[in-house]
Amino acid sequence: MNESGEPFEAFNEVETGEAFTLQNKRLLKVELSEGAVLAKNGSMVAYQGDVHFEHKGGGIGRFLKKAATGESLRLMQASGSGELFLAHQAMLVHTMALRGESITVNGSNILAFEEGIEWDVTRVKGGTAGMLAGGLFNIHLSGSGSVALVSDGEPVRLAVAEAPTFADPQAAIAWSGGVTTNLKTDLQAKALVGLGSGESIQLGFSGDGWVLVQPSEGRPVATG
Repeated sequence: MNESGEPFEAFNEVETGEAFTLQNKRLLKVELSEGAVLAKNGSMVAYQGDVHFEHKGGGIGRFLKKAATGESLRLMQASGSGELFLAHQAMLVHTMALRGESITVNGSNILAFEEGIEWDVTRVKGGTAGMLAGGLFNIHLSGSGSVALVSDGEPVRLAVAEAPTFADPQAAIAWSGGVTTNLKTDLQAKALVGLGSGESIQLGFSGDGWVLVQPSEGRPVATG
């Protein structure tokens, strides 16, 4: 309680008038009006107003692959009028505005994006069924609008054009449209880098752009 006697006043809503507004490092507020937002399934923590939810995990052509993608790419659509608050496992939230460009996001790290953005499910070239089960399905976003990602810890943005760039597939959370990816297998490094079990799979990046890497191989998915 502060000097004026108001409890928890330090945690009041942050108002900006923008579509996406960070309330703190781990919580996003989405302003809904006439449009809609697509968000990670189960990421809603609160809402105010007349908000409607619809699961988008199946029934549309882009998710014919859903059996292989698992839970990491299940989306819900929120529409109506009001304010929607989103978070995921208290991970850090990062927002950006697309202005006619494109990015690719690891399916485990997408939090939300505006409905007008074009999207599709993609996978890393060279992946086998076993590798894809580990989460190598991604979501490709293009057009204009707001996007929100989550990371497990503070990420670093690496320039791809300056040197050959490789990352653990679960640590690379997003990369720019000018970057292409491929899988590299290093048998000798399997006990030294990556998950340390089986072959060491590295995600290679080439082209001209950037890749955002989190200091983690991702949070384990709860089961049961």
